[in-house]
Amino acid sequence: MLKKLIKRISLMLLGTGLIINSAFFSISTSANTFANGADIGWLNQLENNGVKWQDTNGQRKDALQILKNHGINSVRLRVFVNPPSNFVWTKNDGSKCLLGYGDTKGVVYMAQRAKNLGMKVMIDFHYSDHFADPAYQDKPAAWINDNFNQLQKDVYSHTSYVMTALKNAGITPDWVQVGNETNSGMLWPDGNYRNFNKWAALINQGYSAIKYVSPTSKVIIHLSSGANNSLYRSVFDGLTKAGAKFDVIGMSYYPYWDKVNYTQNINNLSYNLNDMASRYHKQVMICEIGGLENDSTNTYNMIKQVISKVKAVPGSNGLGVFYWEPEANSSVLPDAYPLGSTSKVSNNVLRFTNAINAFN
Repeated sequence: MLKKLIKRISLMLLGTGLIINSAFFSISTSANTFANGADIGWLNQLENNGVKWQDTNGQRKDALQILKNHGINSVRLRVFVNPPSNFVWTKNDGSKCLLGYGDTKGVVYMAQRAKNLGMKVMIDFHYSDHFADPAYQDKPAAWINDNFNQLQKDVYSHTSYVMTALKNAGITPDWVQVGNETNSGMLWPDGNYRNFNKWAALINQGYSAIKYVSPTSKVIIHLSSGANNSLYRSVFDGLTKAGAKFDVIGMSYYPYWDKVNYTQNINNLSYNLNDMASRYHKQVMICEIGGLENDSTNTYNMIKQVISKVKAVPGSNGLGVFYWEPEANSSVLPDAYPLGSTSKVSNNVLRFTNAINAFN
């Protein structure tokens, strides 16, 4: 329909003797391209650990190129404040997990690789020295004793530093998250969800820094449990009332962690997507999904359904879907995370499963 309209407009303008620049239309339409995304924060660290990848035909290639060949057009990269030098985090329960090379240098490097393949980029600020999620929103060690006024400056300064490094490398992120899975706030205890005013103030420092360096980047507030509408209404009612600034509501959706098959709550996810878009007049997207690596058929079907639900949000306000660490496999991770989309071929050799074809 759009192509027909463009052709009709072109003919009309040509008929009046005007010259039309076809590049205008390619730029305008590509800006609205649906994001078939992958969070690849572990990729460079796994590569340096000797891991190699095959595509679904058994051909060995760069994992990022394989993802592109299977329809991935966008990547998501996390960034920490001062991660440990070995990029391994020991959790409170004593388990260890890879962080990925999530310092500024590592993020810029991976963003450049993605850009060279023509991919869009999302940056995910964790505002911690390790993963931030509903269970962990620890302050970076360097900020631990700062009062709230200084903490706001810390957020602005760190955000500005990373965004400027990306800009200097020729990277303009399409989307930037201020916090990761912030169901109960960020930078505890100051930004705890019980104090929406402080939480919103921290968000607005990140927002201002992002927009100052990169005005076209869309700012995302991201929560987990995308099928839980009451959670989202509670958080975004509070943040909106407190004056938080953002452009996009981001969600994680993991039926595995919800302990259900996706068929049991996919309609709840759809309802929440539509409700968030209409209630707050914001665009929405799925920033993280994942399914079991050893059940690629179910994962494939889930991805297809999630993409369909996001695309169905009225007004083209559903922006995209990102799979979290599709290049991963439990056999190469210290915590045996099971929701990648590869199978083990041999020691340190992985093959992408059919699940990734859902993005084609």
